Amino acid sequence: MRRKISFQRDDGSILPLIIGGCALALALILGVSTATSLYVERKRLLTIADGAALVAAQSFDVSLVPQASSSGLQPVLSSATVAAGARRYFDSVPAASLHGATHVAASTPESRTAVIRVRADWLPPVISYFFPRGFPLEAESSARSIFAG
Repeated sequence: MRRKISFQRDDGSILPLIIGGCALALALILGVSTATSLYVERKRLLTIADGAALVAAQSFDVSLVPQASSSGLQPVLSSATVAAGARRYFDSVPAASLHGATHVAASTPESRTAVIRVRADWLPPVISYFFPRGFPLEAESSARSIFAG
């Protein structure tokens, strides 16, 4: 004998399912906004490092450029001029949007390339249980000075 299943009596509540779905959607929205904020802040810091490296690579003294050789004119950078150029650029950029943005290091490994490193503190847009309170970001950029002729 077969027994028929009756669905006429369906007890329970859909409220826990709705609450769980809303919690999952909220966590997803917070995660995406936090990841987007981190990406944008890193790109902004990298843009500042790129600009500082470009200015530092062009901070050579024209009177100290050696005369033409077999490889042509080559500018000569010093660590002091690279650091001064990067600091001058960094001071002129409105870094107020980056929390604790600082110029960390400026060097020239081979007297033609300027290497700049900057650091800033990243803070998430919404501090929550799932995401950290923030951490430091670093960006490094290099630029080479050449004469195009």
